[in-house]
Amino acid sequence: MDSPRSASAPGTVNLGSVEKIPKGQGFCFIVGGQEIAVFRQRDGKLFAAQNRCPHKNGPLSDGVLGAGKIICPLHSKKFDLMTGQGPEPQHCLTTYPIQEVNGDLLLGWSAGAAGASCVPAA
Repeated sequence: MDSPRSASAPGTVNLGSVEKIPKGQGFCFIVGGQEIAVFRQRDGKLFAAQNRCPHKNGPLSDGVLGAGKIICPLHSKKFDLMTGQGPEPQHCLTTYPIQEVNGDLLLGWSAGAAGASCVPAA
């Protein structure tokens, strides 16, 4: 786990170099007292979501990453990193905007504000 640098623009947090996260893996950051997992696919595409699995609280940053999905290392639950949707309607992840700018990871973040959560199906 790592702590971010100071914000580079309002509503963003600079998490440091994108090279901190090897391609095909995730990395956990502590932002505003919360665990945020940032994932870097082998193709370089970035995703950010809550680090703890809503099913059994597993560390998603240690999961298996591929095709925009993360598989929890504890119970093999699969989550879509774009929408946050999990295998059951009640299991959703909170996701956050993330981008690479000049080699740095910029996380969309506002103190006290949550990211986007998927809407459980009725």
